[in-house]
Amino acid sequence: MSIALKTLTYEWRRFAPAVIAVGFSGLLVLLQAAVILGIFSLSSLYVTRSSADLWVGFPGVQSIDLGRPIAGTAELFLRMDPHVKRVEPFVWGSGEWRTGSRGMVNVYIVGIDTHPDAMVLADALSPEQRRLLLQPDVVLADTADFRKLGVKVGDVVEINGRQVKVVGSTRGLRGLGGVNVITSLANARRLDPNAGPGDDVAYFVAQVDDPRRAAAVADELNAVGKRRGFEAMTAKRFADRTTRYWLAESGAGVAFVFGSVVAILVAVVITSQTLAAAVAASLKDYAALRALGFSMGALRSIVLGQTLWIGVAGVGVAALLTVGLIGLAGSQAVPIVLSPAMMATAAVLVILVALLSGVFALRRVAQADPASLLL
Repeated sequence: MSIALKTLTYEWRRFAPAVIAVGFSGLLVLLQAAVILGIFSLSSLYVTRSSADLWVGFPGVQSIDLGRPIAGTAELFLRMDPHVKRVEPFVWGSGEWRTGSRGMVNVYIVGIDTHPDAMVLADALSPEQRRLLLQPDVVLADTADFRKLGVKVGDVVEINGRQVKVVGSTRGLRGLGGVNVITSLANARRLDPNAGPGDDVAYFVAQVDDPRRAAAVADELNAVGKRRGFEAMTAKRFADRTTRYWLAESGAGVAFVFGSVVAILVAVVITSQTLAAAVAASLKDYAALRALGFSMGALRSIVLGQTLWIGVAGVGVAALLTVGLIGLAGSQAVPIVLSPAMMATAAVLVILVALLSGVFALRRVAQADPASLLL
């Protein structure tokens, strides 16, 4: 390992292309995973950015955007539970957004409670934004969607044939498969009467006295809900179910796995060829080591040691590039989900790619004949 590191340090220009190739392979796989998970995290955004412990919807609902109206009597069973502290309705509808310049855009109509301490989107909307929604026929839209919608704050547009005014903007609430527009419960029912006829709503959300009991409370409610047409879920369970639905049913999950495999294969091929070229350029150095008494196994160990150090250096390159690209993605409102576990997995994968490439390059070591030093 010492000899491998010294040769890399001395001949760094020769091995630099391999380091860059390994680094970019790790960057590609990591960012591909971060972007795909970031995109599909949008599907559960309204669950993860709310403070509710329980979500109650139609039995078997797989994703928040597939919610169907449930009877308002479900609220009574929630309020009768001694562990439930608060209950709040949540309307989810759909519509056609029309503007003079952009034509028609499909939108999700999100009706929320306008109280300052409401649970839905508790950490995404300010009390001032909720106060704006107290006006009739007004909506909020995400800043990143303004260009798609062809609007700015203060414009009047048409949703489902009804004129509404854009009174404010949000950040980080982009939709998946459509544009989310946020309004009050009353406005949502006017814009899409099918979203919550009468006392029916798509969901009820609730807080319990002890969040650790949320799963147990959900089970108790489901004993009644099977007969009453509703299902209670913890916020985490509903968010995970929504994300899994989009990953599995949309086909993007399979596409991501296929793309990652192709990226890894390309990285192995390119890196192995780069390492093979570097080994070929160092054949006289290896031949000199053979002449000094190094065995072929020792030479192979040196080459594998070099590839290990190349992998470590590639991790560093990938880390620097990832930081830069994540900053760029954030400035362009591109959703990114990046966890320490993902970064650790990518680092291990980068080193394995380097080692696998080194194994393919070992065949050149056999050409390190001391007799070549006499030529």
